[in-house]
Amino acid sequence: MAKINVLDKHIAELIAAGEVVERPSSVIKELVENSIDAGSSAITVEIKNGGITYMRVTDNGCGIAREDVPTAFLRHATSKVKDQDDLEQIGTLGFRGEALASVAAVSRVELLTRTQEELAGTRYVIDGGEEQVCDDAGCAQGATIIVRDLFYNTPARMKFLKKDLVEANAIAAVLDKIALSHPEISLRFLRDSRETLHTPGDGQLKSAVYAVYGKEFTAGLIPVKYELNGVKLWGFVSKPSAARPNRSMQQFFINGRYVKSRTAMVAMEEAFKGSLMVGKMPACVLHLEISFHAVDVNVHPAKIEVRFMNEKPIFDTVYHGVKSALNQGDTPNVMPLNKPVLSPFAKPEPPVQLQFAPAPKTESVGLQPEKQPFVERPATPQEPRHDYAVSDVEVPSVHTDFEAKVREFPAPRPVEMPGESVPSPEPEPEQPEQPEIRPFPVRERAEEEPEKPARLVGEAFGTYIILERGNDELVFIDKHAAHERMLYEKLKSQGGQAVQQMLLQPVTVTLDKNEYAAVIDAVDTYAAAGFEIEDFGSGTVLVRSAPLILGGEDVADAVMEIAGYLQSSKNDITTEKLDWLYHNVACRAAVKAGDESSPQELIALAQRMENEDIRYCPHGRPVSIIMKKRDLERQFGRV
Repeated sequence: MAKINVLDKHIAELIAAGEVVERPSSVIKELVENSIDAGSSAITVEIKNGGITYMRVTDNGCGIAREDVPTAFLRHATSKVKDQDDLEQIGTLGFRGEALASVAAVSRVELLTRTQEELAGTRYVIDGGEEQVCDDAGCAQGATIIVRDLFYNTPARMKFLKKDLVEANAIAAVLDKIALSHPEISLRFLRDSRETLHTPGDGQLKSAVYAVYGKEFTAGLIPVKYELNGVKLWGFVSKPSAARPNRSMQQFFINGRYVKSRTAMVAMEEAFKGSLMVGKMPACVLHLEISFHAVDVNVHPAKIEVRFMNEKPIFDTVYHGVKSALNQGDTPNVMPLNKPVLSPFAKPEPPVQLQFAPAPKTESVGLQPEKQPFVERPATPQEPRHDYAVSDVEVPSVHTDFEAKVREFPAPRPVEMPGESVPSPEPEPEQPEQPEIRPFPVRERAEEEPEKPARLVGEAFGTYIILERGNDELVFIDKHAAHERMLYEKLKSQGGQAVQQMLLQPVTVTLDKNEYAAVIDAVDTYAAAGFEIEDFGSGTVLVRSAPLILGGEDVADAVMEIAGYLQSSKNDITTEKLDWLYHNVACRAAVKAGDESSPQELIALAQRMENEDIRYCPHGRPVSIIMKKRDLERQFGRV
C-alpha cells in the first residue's frame, strides 16, 4: 500500500485554484464580486488579449487596510464570515475566502488600495502565491487589482484556454449578468482599450437592460412586480411576440446573485403556456428577494447553483407574478380607425352594425357530398346508395302523384280503320338489366385488372397528403417531413456553396455573449449554409444575406437557434456542425404542417418524393406510411 503524504502548500494551492479559476472570466467574476461587497458604486474592468496577459479591476469601495493586505491573499481568509451562524444567512456575493488566494497562485498580481482613514495607500505584489513587494503608494480610495500572465506557472492549464476573442466574450457575458444583478452600480468594460459596456448605475433595471442588450430587446419587455408569501419578484419578461428559439436570454437573480434555478424557469414557462408558439421560449430578467435563511448558496465554489428550503413559494410567486404581468402588459396592438372630420351642422350618422354571414346550414344528416377529385376517373355505373339523407326524401304533391299514375297507365293502341294501314309501333329499346341490390357489396379484383395510376384523394388536417396508389393501397405523406428532406439534400448537394439572397434591409440579431462568440467564431460555417454575417459589436451581429430557400421572417430565429447549438456543442467537428445547420435551415424553409396547399402543390410534392425515393426526414422520422385496402376493409368488417 502506498504511503500517505501531506501535500506541499504550493501544490495544494494549485489544486484549490483549479476549482475557482478556470479561465479569465472566473478571475473577473471573483474580483468584481469582491468590489460589490466592498460597497462600490462604480467599477471599471479592463482586459487585453482576452484577459490572458492583462486584467484590471478598479472600484471606489471601502478599500483594504494596510495590515490586512497580506492576510487577504491567504486561503480561507475573509471579512464576511466570522462564525458558523453566519453561514446560515449569507448576504454577500463572496464568503469562502478563496478568490484572491486562488488567483495569486496561478498569476502575477498587483494590488493598489487605500481606505478612507488612511493618508497613504498600499502597493502589494505577489507572484505565484509568493509575496514580492509591500510598500506605500499614492492612490484613490478603493482598490485596483491587476492580474498578469494567467497560468504562467501551469502550462497544462494554459493550453486549454481558447482564442482571445472567445475568452473576451466569456468575460463580457459575466459582466452582463453582474450589470443586470446590480443596476445601482455603474459598470464600465474596456476591451483592448475600447469601451464595450457602460451602465448608468441609476438603480433602474431597464437602464441596465438597455445598456447590455440594446433597444430592440428592451422594447419587447413587460414589467413584473409581485409579492407572495414573503417572496418578492420584480424585473421584466419578454412579450410572447418577442420570444426566442432557446433559453439563452433567461436571467434569474436571487438576492442580487445570478443563479440557475430550474424551479423559477419551469414556473415562468408554465405561466407562458397558451401564449407562445411551439418551440419558442420566453426571455426574462427577474429578481427574487427571499430570506437568507430560506436559500443555501454554499453548494459549489462557483455559487451559481442554489438550494431552497421550500421550492413551492418560489414557484408560486414566479408563476402568478409572470401570469399577472402577461394579463396586464401583453395587450394587442389596435390599429386606430381614421374617422372623417364632420361639419358641426352635419347630422351624426348612426353607428355601422357589422353583419356576419350566418354559418351554412347542413340539411343532410348523412354523409356530405364528395369533393370533385383532382384526377378524373372513367365513368362507371353507380352502385345503389344506402346513405339516404333527409333532404333526399320529398313529400309527393297531388300533381306529382297524378303525373306518376299517368306514366304508369298503358299507352293507347291505334285503331285500325277500313282501307287504312296502321304502322306497327316501334319496339321499345331494351332497358339494361339492373344489378342486384346487395348491402355492402364486396367486389373481388380480377386478375387481369390493370394497375391504376396514383390519384390524389386529398389532404388530412392540413398536414398529410392522401394518395390512392394502384388497386389496393392508400399512401399517407407528411408534407413537412418530405419537403424538409428535399431541401436538406439540396443544401448538401451544393457542397457548402448555398445560394444566397441579399436582404433588402440587414437583420440585427441580439445574442447572449457566449452565443455571440460562437457565431463570430463560426462565420465561415454560416457562410457555407448561405448566411453572410458581420460583427456589429456588443453581442449583436448583422445578417446581410440568407439562404434563398429561407423566408425572410425566419432569418433571425435561424441565426439564434444555430448560435445556441454552436455554443453548446462541445466538439469542434465542422462537418457535424454544418450538417446540423443544414437540418435547421431545411426545417425552417419547408412547408409547415397546417399550411394551406393547392392540389397542384400536393401532387408535385408527391411526385418529387416518389422520384427521389425519399423515405425519412433529416431527423429520422418516416416520411410516408402505406395502408392496404384489405386492412381498411377489415376495419369495416368486409373481410
